[in-house]
Amino acid sequence: MPKKTQGLKPDSVLKNYWNDNGQFADFFNAVLFDGEQVISPDELEDADTEESSILEHREYAESIKASRDNIKIHKRSTAYGVELAMLGIESQEHIHYAMPMRVMGYDYGTYKKQYDRNAKKYQKKDEMTDDEYLSRMKRTDKFTPVITVVVYYGDHPWDGATTLHGMLNIPDKMKPFVNDYKMLLVEARQNDLIFHNMTNIAFFDMLKVVLDKSITKNEAKEKVIKYAIEHNVDKTVVMTVAGATNRKIDYHALSKKGDVTMCTLFDEIEKEGMIKGIQALIESLQEMEIPYNKTQNQLMVKFSLSEDTAQEYMDKFWK
Repeated sequence: MPKKTQGLKPDSVLKNYWNDNGQFADFFNAVLFDGEQVISPDELEDADTEESSILEHREYAESIKASRDNIKIHKRSTAYGVELAMLGIESQEHIHYAMPMRVMGYDYGTYKKQYDRNAKKYQKKDEMTDDEYLSRMKRTDKFTPVITVVVYYGDHPWDGATTLHGMLNIPDKMKPFVNDYKMLLVEARQNDLIFHNMTNIAFFDMLKVVLDKSITKNEAKEKVIKYAIEHNVDKTVVMTVAGATNRKIDYHALSKKGDVTMCTLFDEIEKEGMIKGIQALIESLQEMEIPYNKTQNQLMVKFSLSEDTAQEYMDKFWK
């Protein structure tokens, strides 16, 4: 018998969503070119998301493992040849305070993979200078540029750094001499991106409502129900919104229309959010060595639970 509810893992559902070339191209046109249609979906090709590499030191070699969420090659023929760029999306459910460094690592892995592939051509010194042979790279060799955009799906404003400098404690006089690295950040909860793809428009419009903490859950529910009905939002978009915000939805209800689908989604969001809060409180108090019975009493007070319900959650999350 199929499960009535199904958890949608953010990583999986978002990778699947951004695999679509139309949505992917529209997103990058919005982020990079203010909505101008520079990148066409038929110019995109899937690339390997695995960016593991070997970082070589004088005395040892270190393996660096990294896997991107989504990356595609943008290939365009011009009068001067073929233009290439690699476009990557990294999805974040939570704020990551080391994200600029992570993006730098992802981009390095992509460049290192290109370098390693290029270097295999130069195992012999034929027609190479000493410097080129030492570099395993000719002076005229060029790599494909990499652009990475971080999409943050949390409900709190991003308060982490967006540059490597923002992670460092640097005296002002030293800043000009310390190399920086910036990341491109898009907050799903609040942005002014110009989309043309109708699926992206619905996706981000609904995310803004779900993640809006300035309105009540009932107000958010009413707004999204109205939006879904008026715009005939497809079930897969609703599922992606639920997955991106790490919620559970009722698959049976999703086969129904309009307000039933959206009411179920928001009821599950509210319930799932409370359960996460209960689990976090139990684990936190247990780490602080607060006794079992006092922790249960805290649950009853904070979440207005009956003794039996609080006991059920204690049995589930107390380790």
